[in-house]
Amino acid sequence: MASLTSISQSHTLLKKPNFTPSIPHNLSSSFTPRDFLFSKTQSFKLPQMASRSYVVSASTTETPRKRYPGEAKGFVEEMRFVAMKLHTKEQAKEGEKEVKQPEEHSVRKWEPSIDGYLKFLVDSKLVYDTLESIIDKAAFPIYAEFRNTGLERSEKLAKDLQWFEEQGYAIPKPSSPGITYAEYLKEISDKDPQAFICHFYNTYFAHSAGGRMIGKKVAQQILNNRELEFYKWDGDLSQLLQNVRDKLNKVAESWTRDEKNHCLEETEKSFKHSGEILRLILS
Repeated sequence: MASLTSISQSHTLLKKPNFTPSIPHNLSSSFTPRDFLFSKTQSFKLPQMASRSYVVSASTTETPRKRYPGEAKGFVEEMRFVAMKLHTKEQAKEGEKEVKQPEEHSVRKWEPSIDGYLKFLVDSKLVYDTLESIIDKAAFPIYAEFRNTGLERSEKLAKDLQWFEEQGYAIPKPSSPGITYAEYLKEISDKDPQAFICHFYNTYFAHSAGGRMIGKKVAQQILNNRELEFYKWDGDLSQLLQNVRDKLNKVAESWTRDEKNHCLEETEKSFKHSGEILRLILS
């Protein structure tokens, strides 16, 4: 026979048909009461509830990756951004570097000499000879992408030096700045393609921009406005540059972020070496 206590408990439940069970203690406290909606059959849908909690958690903790200046436009824009910051205010509006060397002043303030300019051209030719030889041999497959771009300067410089010789000037031997830079390019090209590409970009693109301004100023002051072959390109220069930009961006797509950063970090060395050669004009 059932006990009086059991009968009393059963009778109490029958009197409260709208009884709502208590929420188990082992469920997450992050759920709100609306997550515990009952169906007509009073059944729980725990799998859906757990899924909802996970999605909310993921969306609130995810943080966006850091974007680098110029990154949205491609890696060449990143390289350009870093390079411009290494100019002085006299050289470029975006420049941030303080003027410390004579060549870091605006080219309008320069006082070039024929002897110094010849040293500059000779050392520049050694650097371009080295760059173009490295590209031709292609120790890394990506170097081959930059053969015959139309930006090559070695042959143009050879013609200019021949013209100076015909005018009776003695052509000097390469000096320390050019020799040192050429050796450094050879060294990194065999083991560090990202660093080499940085120097490739800065050498050719700087010459197509600031280099042309320098050439025009020097021609006005000491060459009776003669335009050297060094400052002439076969074809439309803007299109030649764009073709190389596209190739550089394509090559960099396969690089990790660390490899890209390593390339950017090499910019300062590129400016150091090219600055030492540029300084020869004022010697």
